[in-house]
Amino acid sequence: MLLSAGGFAIYLTESSVFNVLKPCFGSLAKPQNRQRLMNSWIRSKLFQRSGLDEREIRKQIMEDCLSPADFMRIVMEEISARQNVARWADCTPEHLLYIPEIRKAFPNALVIHMIRDGRDVALSLERQHWIRPLLSGTDSGLLAAGLYWEWMVQKGRALGRAIPSDYLEVRFEELVSSPQETLQGISAFIMQDLDYDQIKKTAIGSVKQPNTSFKSEPHSDRFAPVGRWKTALPTEVLTKFHAILGRTLGDLGYLAPEDQHQKTAPMIGMRRIYRIMFGTKLWLKKHTNWGRFFMGTDLSWL
Repeated sequence: MLLSAGGFAIYLTESSVFNVLKPCFGSLAKPQNRQRLMNSWIRSKLFQRSGLDEREIRKQIMEDCLSPADFMRIVMEEISARQNVARWADCTPEHLLYIPEIRKAFPNALVIHMIRDGRDVALSLERQHWIRPLLSGTDSGLLAAGLYWEWMVQKGRALGRAIPSDYLEVRFEELVSSPQETLQGISAFIMQDLDYDQIKKTAIGSVKQPNTSFKSEPHSDRFAPVGRWKTALPTEVLTKFHAILGRTLGDLGYLAPEDQHQKTAPMIGMRRIYRIMFGTKLWLKKHTNWGRFFMGTDLSWL
């Protein structure tokens, strides 16, 4: 929607700089790491969708890039310059976990945290198999995805509280149901007009074609991304979901107190194990060579 409003560089993909490129390629102060990064990046859609000249951007990166932040700045500013616009935005979801690093690199960065009902998020993530469950079972994938949603939202909100004037929470459901009013709040935050009529007319990316895990829905009158869980989540799964994540759903206004259920010891244990796993993985990515050895350097999956 930001890109459709005008004034922003059009780059229709996630940059994945801090969550993928940084852990996979190590210190970019080393020329050999910059070379490895460029060789892989050039073959991925991250480059293909940039519209940049391979020879020119490779030369810039090899000469001027000493860090992941430098890489992001060089690429995004070059895209902006080619399109003659002054601003750029990135929508990598996991960058929510790297707010301190991003703010250190880009002190004027503004963070918009899009929050969505965790039950709908879990349905989407489970379809994409992004979160691997630790246990087998028909509901394990959904519960693992829900726990990941909770962990991400809580981490993002905690990090956002450290930069209150430059952090904005936006509810997905409000953007869908009241786009003009919600966009007014975002306009004030980013200090740029976001005209909903212009956005619909230009319709770039997911404004034109919904980016959804439910591929058949956009082509029918059944497309309804809000409250899909009401018909898609089996009752027994929903009961477990509310027991494990009820407090967080309630804090965010998605669940009434009477809808919450008592946690059992196994549920409490499962929640702790997943939170330890998510936190450990993040720490390893940030502070070790874990990314390089376990994620590899092939970016074709992005």
